[in-house]
Amino acid sequence: MTKQKTFKRLVRSRMEKTGESYTAARAMVLASDDPKATEGPSLSMSDEAILRATGRGWEEWFDLLDAWGAVERPRTEMLRWIGDEHEIRGWGAQAVTINYERARALRAVGEHADGFAITASKTVAVPVTRLYEAFVDEAERARWLPHGELRTRTASKPRSARFDWGDGASRVNVAFMAKGEAKSVAAIQHERLADAAEAERMKAFWRNGLAALKEMLEP
Repeated sequence: MTKQKTFKRLVRSRMEKTGESYTAARAMVLASDDPKATEGPSLSMSDEAILRATGRGWEEWFDLLDAWGAVERPRTEMLRWIGDEHEIRGWGAQAVTINYERARALRAVGEHADGFAITASKTVAVPVTRLYEAFVDEAERARWLPHGELRTRTASKPRSARFDWGDGASRVNVAFMAKGEAKSVAAIQHERLADAAEAERMKAFWRNGLAALKEMLEP
């Protein structure tokens, strides 16, 4: 296994592409969750965010995982080690492993064990119950998503709804959050997508669909 640390490789990759100093490149990698800003694999959250969540920043986590030999181990074993050795479980352990795999080029952005996933959200100036109905009522949904392939699996008014998509190979989960009496948010996760190309296509599809939804509900 290479002796070069994962985090330092990210920084040096940016240095080569941008001509920045090590200090400047390091600061950008730590702060950014934008692939264009890092000029390489993106981190899903800033160094400050992962430090608050787990007590360690990205540089420390990557060095620990490298020293343990995580690059040669399956993800389930990595999660178990993070939980057993460092007492970080659930969402925090998932965030550490996914970002380490991105940095090591073991996993593409948006890739999960069961395929690719994308997210999209939109704030709309309507009560949360109205936004919920626009998704779960088929006639309402057809007005803003005429080419959608959603089939309701479960729904919990007005908090969430889960759908099969198309032939059922992928799924769409939607969470609804009130932002006051007359404003609410719909947050979509479309998961189990076949590949990165399909993920990009569906991200554009939902971006356009949510724009149409907002236009319909905010005449």
